[in-house]
Amino acid sequence: MTWWREARFGMFIHWGLYSILAGEWKGSKGHAEWIRDTARIPVDEYEKLLSEFNPVKFDAKEWVRMAEDAGMKYIVITSKHHDGFCLFDSQYTAWDVMSTPFKRDILKELSDACKASGVRFSTYHSIMDWHHPDYLPRRPWEVATRPAEGANFDRFVEYLRNQVTEILTKYDPGVMWFDGEWESTWTHDYGGPLYELCRKVKPDVIVNNRVDKGRGGMAGMTEGEHAGDFGTPEQEIPATGIPGVDWESCITMNRNWGFNAEDKNFKSTTELLRMLCDIVSKGGNFLLNIGPKADGTLPQESIDRLREIGQWMKVNGESIHGTNAGPFEPFGWGRCTQKRDGNDTFLYFHVFEWPSEGPLMLPRFGNEVDKVEVLGVSSDLTVIFGPNSVGVSLPSAQRDPHATVLKVRIKGKPIVFEKPAVIAPALQFVNMLDVQLRVASPGLKIRYTMDGTLPTNRSREYIGPIRLRATTLLRAASFYNDELVSDDISVRFEKVAPWPATTVPTTAAGLARKKYAGNWDKLPNFAELTPVATDAVGTVTLPPPPTEEYVAYVFEGFLRVDSTDAYVFDLRSDDGSRLEIDGTVVVDNDGLHSSAAKRGVAPLDKGLHRIRVLWFNKTGGADLELRMGQIGRPLELIPGELLYRGG
Repeated sequence: MTWWREARFGMFIHWGLYSILAGEWKGSKGHAEWIRDTARIPVDEYEKLLSEFNPVKFDAKEWVRMAEDAGMKYIVITSKHHDGFCLFDSQYTAWDVMSTPFKRDILKELSDACKASGVRFSTYHSIMDWHHPDYLPRRPWEVATRPAEGANFDRFVEYLRNQVTEILTKYDPGVMWFDGEWESTWTHDYGGPLYELCRKVKPDVIVNNRVDKGRGGMAGMTEGEHAGDFGTPEQEIPATGIPGVDWESCITMNRNWGFNAEDKNFKSTTELLRMLCDIVSKGGNFLLNIGPKADGTLPQESIDRLREIGQWMKVNGESIHGTNAGPFEPFGWGRCTQKRDGNDTFLYFHVFEWPSEGPLMLPRFGNEVDKVEVLGVSSDLTVIFGPNSVGVSLPSAQRDPHATVLKVRIKGKPIVFEKPAVIAPALQFVNMLDVQLRVASPGLKIRYTMDGTLPTNRSREYIGPIRLRATTLLRAASFYNDELVSDDISVRFEKVAPWPATTVPTTAAGLARKKYAGNWDKLPNFAELTPVATDAVGTVTLPPPPTEEYVAYVFEGFLRVDSTDAYVFDLRSDDGSRLEIDGTVVVDNDGLHSSAAKRGVAPLDKGLHRIRVLWFNKTGGADLELRMGQIGRPLELIPGELLYRGG
């Protein structure tokens, strides 16, 4: 992962037969790389595009040169998108570029061009395949004309594995970037082995998390134990950094991934560069997408932005490449990245907005400052030093309109004057609660109070978990050399009475389960619906295999808890779900989404409590899992011996 973490900036390329249509089908112009599905083009009609694909202006060396000049360190191109068409010479299908008038292996040309440059070649490969006869499920709109009878998904998986092996051995990609894993047919039992195949064939290849089923929606980060080397937020940037986790935001330059002739909604160079600064300041990589035209050229708007980004990167690239997440929380006027240099540290402040009056004050820190400079500017910088503070002034003519970069060299690791973080499993408890306080910077002390007063340098110093046994307003702040150097943080923890247990005359093991059929975007009012089936189950689970669509289940019964305490519940589902205990909503995970988990806390008396789990699925993957644990203890699947229904 070393080269990938240092690269920070890459080019995404979505290119294929769909570029010929340029987003238009029979007068409708709102399509792109998904056009076969969104425009509902029959497969035999779509196949006619094969004879039209002839990008005679394609120049692999020119594409790589533009990426390199823009400061991009790697390229990820679609070896195969969801339509199944391959941009390489595959021995396993004729649905590839060698069957077109072009008859040139695009992946080989790009791979060779990358090897002759400083750009790393990588490939995007879709798991989903709308062309292969064995891929399932069919698109809902084509089932009648393209039935699934005779299709064998395991046979398709073998085809997929063969092509992945082919790509890894012939083109030497640095990254295998998978996609399309959200459909119900793709499971962890396929994803894990595909990841291991990549590792076996090319041990140093990096594989994204979409190879498996653990991605939590467009937020893109893996939830649970699933294969993948980095997370893939799509069209968004995480609000905060994710320490210790590798991630990459993939974002379009305009609206669409593939070429759409009508899509002129291009982000400005300033917006794109500030996205780059934002992403890298949080420890991520930026994969910026380009949608080439059918003739093999890039849209002029993309060319212009790549050139302008490159001009900025030639001056300021050292603040991006090889840097890590900044030590500060994001601040209104800009972002910060950092890079170690022996025992010292370079802090790179990306200034988006300068104050209208007075100097720009940098966030406070406790290190000795060795040098302050502006990248690309040799003079005119005024630096004002105060107690643990630095202010800078720069004439407006010397400021970069996209982002001015201040390079500050400090002694040692950054000592950031940050407020403490409060770490606790819940805000409510029944018996007791252990609370931890934390700051990342060395040299800071945390002092706290439990009576609601502001901490001072005479308040108790935090040295370990704080055990609460009563309702408490906890306030904490950071101190450096006995000086208050941060805002304080205030959190109220409440001791509550447990919900009383209920008495049930007779019980039977397991829960009652009702099945409903319908098309919903959120949980319906089940009281107004009639179930299509009822049965009893040992625990909260879906019938195997969990691939049904347009379906809902309601589980009802009683949960036995053996100790009076607060309990944490974790409800994972795809699509929406809700957990109710004793008539109160404990976890609301409703709505259309891929597999995602939410948590809630319930204070429960020893004994039986009414439990109700509601779940629905529209299309795509299906998932439902309920875990619980006493507060402060690990969460586990609820065992069947704790679940009952009325006898």
